[in-house]
Amino acid sequence: MTVTLDSACELHPQVALRPEPFGALAYHYGNRKLVFLKHPDVVAVLRDVAAHNTLADTLVAHNVAPERWNSFVNALCSLETSEIIRVRQ
Repeated sequence: MTVTLDSACELHPQVALRPEPFGALAYHYGNRKLVFLKHPDVVAVLRDVAAHNTLADTLVAHNVAPERWNSFVNALCSLETSEIIRVRQ
């Protein structure tokens, strides 16, 4: 499944986010993947994405400019491939 602005997403339950000066580290305990999250605004969206009905709602809540939304969709698609996030059913 691919992440879209209408997707309801959440961190995978086996993922931990560790704050770092550059953003955060995301570690998946199941598949042992480690992902460097280099943008604090992406980290903030990831921490809060499960609290909103859609990715678009999360971006609005975090005051992300609409011209940046496609880059967030691309980033979350990549994180879905790594099983860091998943689309809620």
